[in-house]
Amino acid sequence: MSSDQHPVPLEALPPGWGPVECCRDRLAYRRARPPIELVADRTPADCSHPGLGLGFCWELQYQCLFEDREITERIGRVSTRHAAVEGLLECMSRLHGRLENRADPAEIRAALADVSLAGAVPDGSAR
Repeated sequence: MSSDQHPVPLEALPPGWGPVECCRDRLAYRRARPPIELVADRTPADCSHPGLGLGFCWELQYQCLFEDREITERIGRVSTRHAAVEGLLECMSRLHGRLENRADPAEIRAALADVSLAGAVPDGSAR
């Protein structure tokens, strides 16, 4: 784990979640059972709607190990790091409340399907 300070105090994390990485362009939190990692990466906003005028945004995704393969799926994009932190916390809370010790990707996807992301960045393909 990076020596940078995480934006979420340990006592504010849902049970079972812990910090993995914190740097200028990436935040990651992990839960051991079921093994899930939530990640926010700072990425170029080239796929966002051009009218927004964003140079960068934060992409939230989850990664899980299912049987013998790693699954990575996008949750959404937000405009600021603060929105990314809030989005990660919302995802952690939803997953904590809905999953048992073992979960498949469909259960994770369903738990995160209607997460409301503050500062969501619309996709440029919806023009």
